[in-house]
Amino acid sequence: MTILDFWLLQRPYALPKRVILLTGNPGVGKTTVLTKAVNILKGSGICVGGMISREIRENGARVGFEILDLTSSRRGWLAHINQQGGPQVGKYRVNLSDLDSVGAAAIAEASEKCDAVAIDEIGPMELFSEKFKKAVQKALESQKPVIATIHWKATDKLISVAKSREDAEILTVTQENRDKLPEVIAQKMLKLLK
Repeated sequence: MTILDFWLLQRPYALPKRVILLTGNPGVGKTTVLTKAVNILKGSGICVGGMISREIRENGARVGFEILDLTSSRRGWLAHINQQGGPQVGKYRVNLSDLDSVGAAAIAEASEKCDAVAIDEIGPMELFSEKFKKAVQKALESQKPVIATIHWKATDKLISVAKSREDAEILTVTQENRDKLPEVIAQKMLKLLK
């Protein structure tokens, strides 16, 4: 161990938590928390880019998931029950073309041009795309604040790396805290950006 290594271990402060990872049970409201935090930041004049996934229902039944680019408002399909090709996750097939051209592109662009990056979600469907993985890695390395949702039980090297970052904080969304979390997250991000 060098003197520098020893000194770094003795630092009286930790790195600011620049990467906030939201996890929790399916349906608990991770996307809602992320979306509300993004809206608070945008209302404060912060440029937040990236992607959000939303479920799409027809006649009360979920038929797929849509991707929304937060900067351009471009939309695409992440997965759909009637998607003809692509990797299968449950009853859905992943639309790699839209995931790459809308989702991964939105994250990569936000890493370059925005103040903060939002990613919803780093999960089983999205992880089929190498472009998505590279875009997420770019966001994590960008030194910009990142808010991302991670699938509660997905296992992937990218998720492990994100969770183990010294500048990452993992927040579990619950029914008890989900109403307060957007403001808490937004304030953490605003503090970093000042």
